[in-house]
Amino acid sequence: MVQLFSLIAAIAASVLPNTVAAVGLDEAALAKGLLYFGSATDNPELTDVPYLTQLSNIADFGQITPGNSQKWDTTEPTQGTFSFTKGDVIADLADANGQYLRCHTLLWHQQLPSWLTSGTWTNATLIAVLQNHITNVVTHYKGSCIHWDVVNEALNEDGTYRTNIFYETIGESYIPIAFAAAAAADPDVKLYYNDYNLEYGGNKAAGARAIVQLVMNAGIQIDGVGFQGHFEAGTVPGKSSLVSVLQSFTALGVEVAYTEVDVRIQLPTSATTLAQQSTDFQNLVQSCVETIGCVGFTIWDWTDKYSWVPSVFSGYGAALPWDENFVKKPAYDGLLKGMGVTSTTTATTSTSATTTSTTTTSTATAAHWSQCSGNGWTGSTVCASPWSCTYQNDWYSQCL
Repeated sequence: MVQLFSLIAAIAASVLPNTVAAVGLDEAALAKGLLYFGSATDNPELTDVPYLTQLSNIADFGQITPGNSQKWDTTEPTQGTFSFTKGDVIADLADANGQYLRCHTLLWHQQLPSWLTSGTWTNATLIAVLQNHITNVVTHYKGSCIHWDVVNEALNEDGTYRTNIFYETIGESYIPIAFAAAAAADPDVKLYYNDYNLEYGGNKAAGARAIVQLVMNAGIQIDGVGFQGHFEAGTVPGKSSLVSVLQSFTALGVEVAYTEVDVRIQLPTSATTLAQQSTDFQNLVQSCVETIGCVGFTIWDWTDKYSWVPSVFSGYGAALPWDENFVKKPAYDGLLKGMGVTSTTTATTSTSATTTSTTTTSTATAAHWSQCSGNGWTGSTVCASPWSCTYQNDWYSQCL
């Protein structure tokens, strides 16, 4: 599988648009002290060779999250029978690329198999099912994941517990039980609670902090809280407000990360809405950079071609930093700006005779880990001391 991904990437390099910046998103994140900048992905788009090549571009993406292939309906479609094929494809890809793997998600009220949702359970039997599922899945991926989203979206907007099969049958204790099972299966992986709209603070954020305290008070491991970051352009809180909310969680002794970020736009887009989207992405990533204990930033796939938004939010789309043709949008520069990098990008649209290209100019020397040479490269070829421009392949050399 690893050899297959390497072969696909090599073949694609001659046709892929030049989407590598003088300083990529992950490189900028590392320079600011974050652990990664990453992207979600899903199995169907991995057959798209140019898409796969950019996903494997470690200058931009130091981490990958499986969007669906580790959820319960995929990993345990029949009770007691586990399938890891789809998740393994993405785990193998991350491993081949030297990227972190954020694992997602063990317990969610959606995408559950019918045998579970239609079953008749007691407190004891459902706890056994929950523990067995988590133990098997986490054990299979032991050593591969940097984080596990253990419990996902357990709260209503007012901060009360969402009604689901686990809460109805077990009560709020299903949450620490889940974390305990995950910790026992892999003591080294970091365990997260993950939810959306926490960024606004208020009752839902308070409910998530209560979950952190619930797990901690039970003497069980919880390491982080994931802020999903699904927004409509113009609705993202200001940077200082975002920092304040993030810090309200790190004050409890957990780390935080943005885990599923996209900023949807009501279609059609305009220069104004694209500029607003860029500002929103900038504020989001900058709030992470400015929060001690915010460890990473993940977009929910990297190109509008494979965004979930149009299928869920009628009339909306264009939610990601690259458009459907893999051309960078102003949002890409907004992200770089939020991480302290000034970049000027110009894009040309592909025709039958030429491929799409994106050129980024930079007057600075290339930082450690940055690209410094390669076919079509127009950025800096001089590495900051003491690093040297080291050949990786015909399309990529790196400051090492």
